[in-house]
Amino acid sequence: MAAIEVKNIFLSASAPLPERDPKYIGTADIIAIRDSVIALATTVLPKHRLVWGGHPSITPLIYYVMQKLNLNIQNHVLLYQSLFFKDNFPPDNNKFENIVFTENVGDVHSSTQHMRNRMFSENKFSAAIFIGGMEGIEDEYNMFIKYHPDALILPIASTGAATKVIYDNQFPEDLKNERFLKDYGYMSLFQKFLIDKI
Repeated sequence: MAAIEVKNIFLSASAPLPERDPKYIGTADIIAIRDSVIALATTVLPKHRLVWGGHPSITPLIYYVMQKLNLNIQNHVLLYQSLFFKDNFPPDNNKFENIVFTENVGDVHSSTQHMRNRMFSENKFSAAIFIGGMEGIEDEYNMFIKYHPDALILPIASTGAATKVIYDNQFPEDLKNERFLKDYGYMSLFQKFLIDKI
């Protein structure tokens, strides 16, 4: 029996911070962000690879799922982390074997953009999932669709924040689906719209 191809799924997600732009926190659903990240990791990790730029609100959730699945799936996760944040890495980073550290190129914006350029150019992606977030999610959406125009894109608008902004203003009308806005049954949502499609 032929082995199933392990496909790369990009995750762009974060929980908005109240002290940052109010346009994101106003619609953010923190519980939905958490639940959808956990459901995505649970759905993807056994068979495919999840790739993300380390965010302190997301990395611990992915490690939590890895523990719960109790599988040796270190090769199914790939974490990118900019050395700009070296002094503030979340402790959970140490629990991942596959981390790509990208160069600190001087300031937060340039270093983060450099990390994203490397992440998108060094990997072939079958899909990208957008969850919650702030301006970085919008940046990653715009970059991802340029690097990977044929990949499946799923903005989970029920999580609110930057992902809802993308869904409302940038996501093509013919790809919109009411379930992205209103369905909180994330396991079945990812099975139907991600796993069954890639």
